[in-house]
Amino acid sequence: RMLELVQALGEMAREHGAWVRLHYVYPYPSVDDIIPLMAQGLVLPYLDVPFQHSHPDVLRRMKRPASGEKNLERIQRWRELCPELVIRSTFIAGFPGETEEEFEHLLGFLREAQIDRAGCFAYSPVKGATANELPGMLPEALREERRARFMAVAEEVSIARLHLRVGSSMQVLVDSAPAMGRRGGVGRSFG
Repeated sequence: RMLELVQALGEMAREHGAWVRLHYVYPYPSVDDIIPLMAQGLVLPYLDVPFQHSHPDVLRRMKRPASGEKNLERIQRWRELCPELVIRSTFIAGFPGETEEEFEHLLGFLREAQIDRAGCFAYSPVKGATANELPGMLPEALREERRARFMAVAEEVSIARLHLRVGSSMQVLVDSAPAMGRRGGVGRSFG
């Protein structure tokens, strides 16, 4: 049913010159079905997927599906079907009990998955969260240091991904046009 709705919305948007862009989706099988619509131009080739981590043990502690390795396979399939796909995600560094090895796994995932835009939060205890009771709470300085390391890798990956687009033409939404007689302006692409 969702696929039919997204397809109908995409066809209507195409007819009227509008963009359909999905936000905050999980890598459920239903998303796999939408990728061909992106390849056809009915939906913008952009996904905001909150992966949060890649290591199965950390994902289990987060009470998330522990399928980090399958996410890599899924991303590769998505990009085979739709090479223009831009993926944005958010991650958590320094979750209680996260080892250096688990954190390095996350950095490796970021590099291999080629996440176009990534954000990262240092874990911070939230009132009433069950994660606060987990053993292995990391010192705040270490959590912040891992967040900074993550963001350095994310920036490298993003720059490399953007470099692949140099010289290409793409449609943009214009946010501001230059004043009369001036050059330049500000716009944004689907990604």
